[in-house]
Amino acid sequence: MSTSRGLFFYRRLASPLHATRAGIGALWALAVSLAALVLDHPLALVALLLATLGAAAGAGVGHELRHALRTALIIVVPIVLVNVLVSRHGLTVFARLGDLGPFGQGDLTLEALVYGAVVGLKVTILILVATLASLAVDPDELLRIVRRLSFRSALTMTVAVRMIPLLAADSQRLAEARRTRPRGGPGDAGGRISLLAAILGGALDRATDVAATLELRGFATARRAPRAAHPWSRHDIAFGAAALALLALASAGAAVASFSAYPLVRMPLASTTLLLCLGLAAAVLLPFCDRRGIEP
Repeated sequence: MSTSRGLFFYRRLASPLHATRAGIGALWALAVSLAALVLDHPLALVALLLATLGAAAGAGVGHELRHALRTALIIVVPIVLVNVLVSRHGLTVFARLGDLGPFGQGDLTLEALVYGAVVGLKVTILILVATLASLAVDPDELLRIVRRLSFRSALTMTVAVRMIPLLAADSQRLAEARRTRPRGGPGDAGGRISLLAAILGGALDRATDVAATLELRGFATARRAPRAAHPWSRHDIAFGAAALALLALASAGAAVASFSAYPLVRMPLASTTLLLCLGLAAAVLLPFCDRRGIEP
């Protein structure tokens, strides 16, 4: 599967992350996300952001992540603007907008701008990591892990995941057909509603057909699948160790790399902060250095 109108789907490529078992790859992505949530120092977050982009290049999906980065900016810019307009805790005023009625005095502060930028960095990293995981971690293998716990839940999620690209293709095909009809331009609100109704109706019909097919094949009486024994590869060990290292660095960095935005911005740049940034970048990128045995 490939990208389609902003949607990102898994495609097997020759990269260490693709060669890693899905559970370990998901654990590594979760560790990067938790590190972004725990850490507040802007320098550490920038190091994580750059390392995530480097990891995407190592996984062969750098082009897709650049598209996701542009999407993240659309979300981040309003976050920063709203925080600057709403927050009144900072002391360094760089603009006075006067009385804003129910919003109080419109004093824009540097501290609110910095805090909004930090939140925006966190959101950007989370979006990029989620996109990278969706592109490089096999969803079918993840669902096989769930299948050992609950077969019916895993089957439901598998069918739902497989329906997403089909719904995207249906919507694209129906939208192109609607544009060929009179008054089927972008501004036709009634046409959009009918298009949505057609897509939903087709999805329900397809779901009914799939359910009937699965019932005829005996899926309703299936039992828990046995656990399959697969030896750990060096890529599994590398990404598992990197995930543990990221969690340890995030826990230590939350205490070492201090940062506060209010009432004044305090962002000390000690040697420990620089070491933390190097450690985070190394933990994210080092597993991609071993590229032996990564053929799809």
